[in-house]
Amino acid sequence: MTPPVRPAHPAHPRPTPTLTPETEAPIGAVQPAKPVARRPVVRPVEGDEAPDGPPCPECGTPNLPGRRFCRRCAARLHPREESAPLPWWRTVWPFHRRVRVRSGRVLRRILLVLAVVGLLFVGFLLLPAGRVLFEDVRDKLGGTAEISPSGVTASGAAPGHPAGAAIDGLTNKYWGAPSLGSSLTCTFAKPFRLVGVVLYTGASKEPEEFRREPRPIRAELIVTTADGTLHRKQLTLNDKPGEQTVRTGISDAVSVQLVLLEAAGRAEDRPIALGEVEFFKRT
Repeated sequence: MTPPVRPAHPAHPRPTPTLTPETEAPIGAVQPAKPVARRPVVRPVEGDEAPDGPPCPECGTPNLPGRRFCRRCAARLHPREESAPLPWWRTVWPFHRRVRVRSGRVLRRILLVLAVVGLLFVGFLLLPAGRVLFEDVRDKLGGTAEISPSGVTASGAAPGHPAGAAIDGLTNKYWGAPSLGSSLTCTFAKPFRLVGVVLYTGASKEPEEFRREPRPIRAELIVTTADGTLHRKQLTLNDKPGEQTVRTGISDAVSVQLVLLEAAGRAEDRPIALGEVEFFKRT
């Protein structure tokens, strides 16, 4: 048997509770809003620029007077003025501008100063004093080498002591000059720069044998150059055995003559002994 159906009760809405300050719920954290991109503002199209402006030199489009580049082709409206052409001497190295303006200017100034110094140096060398100073510096900085004469003669010689004994490289053999005023002349095949002369006076380098024979203590050195010029130099020699160096510094020497003027230990029957003469050139 079917149970009887009871009528449904009408639904009554629940009353909304009234929140009082005591019962009000706390406010929680609020997340930040997402940024919204601004919508582009459409502006009305402005009118074309005034056509009475200066035209572009490339495309001819008129532009406003204050513009620097063309509004159509972006060409420069006011091109730079070209510099005047350089004189011909500025186009020749090292005055040709191949580097930056500042560095090129400094380089040209340095080269100009060097050119002036070079001209002054060349002009100084043209003077006799300048040439002598220049050659003297070269003598001091350069090397030397011994040069042998191609021939030797004497105004006189004692028996057994010829002129050739003065250039044979041996100091125990000597040229015996018969008297004061006698001369020894050495000649050379080619002109050369005579930087010095080395003399060995006396009969030997041994002290006892050195004092047995008369030996020169004063002489005159006469150097003849290729053009015939004579250079004279007075020599004062030490009265002791060993080498004695005489600096000359004469260019284009072709012959050297040694004239004996004074001797120590002189005896009437004994010749004046000159052991060896050596000549040195610049290398």
